[in-house]
Order: sequence, then C-alpha cells, then structure tokens
Amino acid sequence: MLDPLDKELEKRGHCFARYADDLIIMVKSPRAGERVLGSLTRFIENELKLKVNTEKSQVVKSTHCKFLGFSFRGKQIRWHPKSIEKFKRRVRELTNRTWGVSMGKKIHDLSVYLRGWINYYGIANQYQQCVDLDHWIRRRVRMCYWKQWGRPRTKIRSLINWVCR
Repeated sequence: MLDPLDKELEKRGHCFARYADDLIIMVKSPRAGERVLGSLTRFIENELKLKVNTEKSQVVKSTHCKFLGFSFRGKQIRWHPKSIEKFKRRVRELTNRTWGVSMGKKIHDLSVYLRGWINYYGIANQYQQCVDLDHWIRRRVRMCYWKQWGRPRTKIRSLINWVCR
C-alpha cells in the first residue's frame, strides 16, 4: 500500500526508514522538515487517499524522536524511555505478589517475556542499563518468594533449605 510513497521518497533523494506504517525521514534543518512534512502529507492524502495522523506527525531532532521503540543519540541506538516504562509495567504485572499462581508459572511467563523483549531491543547500546534492570527484576522475584513464604518460621526454613542446596 505504501510502496508508491517509498518510490516518491527515493525519487526526491531523501534518507528514510519505514517499517509498516511507521516512517522516519532525515533532513538537515527544521525548516526542511516542515516543508517535507507538508508535501508528503499532501502526497499521502491526495495520491494514496490515506489519512495522516497529524497528532503523531512531527518535526523534531533525532535525539527527541521515537521510532519503533528506540531513540537515537549520535550514532548510538537507545531504548526510548516510554519503552522502558512499558517494560517495567509488564514486569510488575508478571511479578505481582498478589497474583495467585505458582512461582513456577510466574518465572516461566517472566522468562518468556524477557526473552522476547531482549531479542527485539537487544540491538541498543545499553549494557549497563541491562545490568540495572537485571538487578531490579531479581529483586522483584525475591519479593514474590518472600511474600509466598509468609510466616517468619517458613521464611527461616525456606532460606536455610535454599542456601544449603
């Protein structure tokens, strides 16, 4: 459906990246960005008969834009802060202490989610943030075990069994 748009952008000589309906076009100045945004909006609405969401369409510096959950700083690819917030919200749901399922199911669901997330977002240059998130996730899992063990006597017995394995 958007193949004519790709051809039009190539014909105009723009540097761009598109995945499905998400599009980012790199230009040198904000004025050029406004001009390109206006002309492409007209092209999409008049030629392709599609509606452009003007609330999402914007001209910003590359350091302030979000594309497929990533942001950019110089030549580095970073996770966008909203992507990290969404990740943490989902991990909190999966490690909810009042969710009445076994720890095995919680750990399984969490590992499936983490594997998928890191397979997608693993291309970003953020090793230290991965380490910090790992510490945070491990603390969440420990909280689940601590809540599950409940009474002080059970906590002591479980910790002794866990350490002496």
